[in-house]
Amino acid sequence: MTQTIVREEIKRLLDNGEPLTLVEALPEKYYRHAHLPGALNIPHDRTRELAPAMLPDKDAPIVVYCANEPCRNSTIAAGELEAMGYRNVREYAGGKQDWIDAGLPVVKGALAA
Repeated sequence: MTQTIVREEIKRLLDNGEPLTLVEALPEKYYRHAHLPGALNIPHDRTRELAPAMLPDKDAPIVVYCANEPCRNSTIAAGELEAMGYRNVREYAGGKQDWIDAGLPVVKGALAA
């Protein structure tokens, strides 16, 4: 079972410049509408296809999120990553809605490089 992480810890890690890869597990149209700063877009149904190239370090800290707590995309994607051998995966269950509700910034538009 994937460990979880809360908004405050994500914000602290980002503010401190600690290594952290954010992954939005929603389809691209939702990612383009708004995503957490620096997040990559790996839709949950394309995890096995996209992760090897986009997430080459299987030991890197990865946080997967989706829309909100009822959304299961992040749970599915995190499970796929773990099954693929990624060793430091956590799920931000509150997701994008929790981040926005806290008044934290989001990015709109193009995919992150």
